[in-house]
Amino acid sequence: MADTDTSVPAPEADGTERPAAETEGTAGADRTAELAREAAEFKDRLLRSLAEMENLRRRTEKQIADERVYGIASFARDILGVADNMRRALDAVTPELRDTADSGVKALIEGVELTERELLKVLEKHGVKKLEPLGVKFDPNLHQAMYEVPDPSVPAGTVAQVVQAGYTIGDRVLRPALVAVTKGGPKTAAAPANDNAGNQISEDGSQKSDF
Repeated sequence: MADTDTSVPAPEADGTERPAAETEGTAGADRTAELAREAAEFKDRLLRSLAEMENLRRRTEKQIADERVYGIASFARDILGVADNMRRALDAVTPELRDTADSGVKALIEGVELTERELLKVLEKHGVKKLEPLGVKFDPNLHQAMYEVPDPSVPAGTVAQVVQAGYTIGDRVLRPALVAVTKGGPKTAAAPANDNAGNQISEDGSQKSDF
């Protein structure tokens, strides 16, 4: 006895039955669309993970670089006290004292000067540089004003004295320079008004235009 197909085709929206092949095709299309959505979701998650890993890599590299440059900041700041004491000792030696000192004292002074130079050289080797603000315009990012000095011969806001040396490390200020700044001084000349540009004064005092 021959087998008979007992499957019932799916009904159409209007009540009629759809062929079995068409029903299977619709199901396959739905499955393909679902797989495409899942693939898009996985791709999006992958791209997000890659972006996060790249950001983490960059942050880590920056932290390592900063640590390499600024890791000695606390130690260097403490060492600046030694440099300050050397500079105070040398500033206490007047030219008269240097000229009249015996050979032993002169050798001591020269030894302190040599030690100071070597110390600054070592600090610079590790990224710590001494600021040289004398005679330059006051910069609040690098300098700290202690008092004002009347000096009309230079523009106001010029560093006239350095009370304590300042230092930078990398791109940062390790310690601002303590300075005295000038007040008074010459003022910048105001630019002439251009309201009458192109006009000339005639001999009788009236204005005449070139246009």
